[in-house]
Amino acid sequence: MTANDLLAESRNIWFPVVLRLDNTTKALVIGGGEVAANKVSLLLATDTRIIVISPTLCDELQRALHAGRVEHIATEATRAVLETHLPGARLVYAATNDKAVNHLTAELAQALNIPVCAVDDPDPSSFITPAIVRRGPVMVAISTSGAAPVLARRIRERIEAMLPAGISRLSRFMQNARRKMAQIHPSPETRRRVWENFLDGRGMEQALAGDESGASTTLDRLASDEKGGGEVWLVGAGPGDADLLTLKALRLMQNADSVLYDHLLPPDILDRVRRDAERIFVGKQKANHALPQPSINDELIRRAKAGERVLRLKGGDPFIFGRGGEEIEALMEAGVPFRVVPGISAANGCAASSGIPLTHRDCAQSCLFLTGHARADGTLDLPWHTIALRGQTVVIYMGLGGIASLCEQLMTHGLPPTWPAAVIEKGTQPDQRVITADLTSLPRLTIEQDFRSPALIIVGEVVKHRVA
Repeated sequence: MTANDLLAESRNIWFPVVLRLDNTTKALVIGGGEVAANKVSLLLATDTRIIVISPTLCDELQRALHAGRVEHIATEATRAVLETHLPGARLVYAATNDKAVNHLTAELAQALNIPVCAVDDPDPSSFITPAIVRRGPVMVAISTSGAAPVLARRIRERIEAMLPAGISRLSRFMQNARRKMAQIHPSPETRRRVWENFLDGRGMEQALAGDESGASTTLDRLASDEKGGGEVWLVGAGPGDADLLTLKALRLMQNADSVLYDHLLPPDILDRVRRDAERIFVGKQKANHALPQPSINDELIRRAKAGERVLRLKGGDPFIFGRGGEEIEALMEAGVPFRVVPGISAANGCAASSGIPLTHRDCAQSCLFLTGHARADGTLDLPWHTIALRGQTVVIYMGLGGIASLCEQLMTHGLPPTWPAAVIEKGTQPDQRVITADLTSLPRLTIEQDFRSPALIIVGEVVKHRVA
């Protein structure tokens, strides 16, 4: 994009287009109020010759007129006036508060094959201007195809807040370095990898801050690595709701060359992984390990040493019953660089989505996480004297299969049969289900209601404080 580009969306064939405008281009804006001023402000970012047809002008347009940025034809937009000034225009905005005038403008413009936008009225329009975020050469357009302009503006506000202030400096630095990069690495695939590593590391921060010398040094170092630097990223994908992914997780998911993923990850999360990344299922289920843990470790190491950026995508958080500690030990021993990106844990996500607080001043001053994996003989070997306590919440991962033994042991070691407990199936996901009961009835209810993994068990008086 250049300073003279304007993004639009074609109403006739439904795709985004770029209008190239310069100082030889004539653009007409029909109307002199705030709506017209908004459209003029888009055109002022270009070198377009802007002509406003309206009997009067609002304060903003008056300032633009006095600054010599627009021309003003102080008259009503009658058919005769429009037929006089429409020829030769490159685009037209009909932005009056008179629908009949806007429709007449659109009719005459389309007869001359001139792109026309009747503001907030998509039917007579041949194009729609999306909500635009502009930072120098960087331009982002948000469109709802004219269905919900206010929603588009709200989305634009969020994107405005996300974009760093120096992103125009960053884009210009990358633009200036493109030719040199093409000479160093003729392969587009290699260049893409170098640029992604640049944007994920210190180079981007240097360019954003205007430190071109430092950014150039960083880029040269990355470009000298033929393989682009193999690395492993252990990323927590959260409990299941894709909206709970962290921004860092999303960025790495888009940059990975390959992804090793678990069975707990729903398709909505996997859809956010870069589409051309190789996907390897390594999920573990009861009595069905797609790939044993040592083999997973070996595969991570093999791929990273071959120069791949390997995404190890795990449900929840990698360091909470995710065996992330075992994997980084293997990576460190093999000398493979890695990063760990935390995710919202199943305990946090499922408790919040089901309305159960994990702690509460009146009844739970501590919270204990434990795994409910049973031994081969079905028994649970756990320190029950530290678990079956009042005044704390117990969160059990992977405990659905042994829930009857679990509840029995808690009662045997001191908790009453009426002690509150809950099971959350597919927490944070649209088909989430929750049972709240007590230790006596919970196992029976999970069978009767056919609860299945992934499920989380919460035991403690906090269950009574659930807000459904």
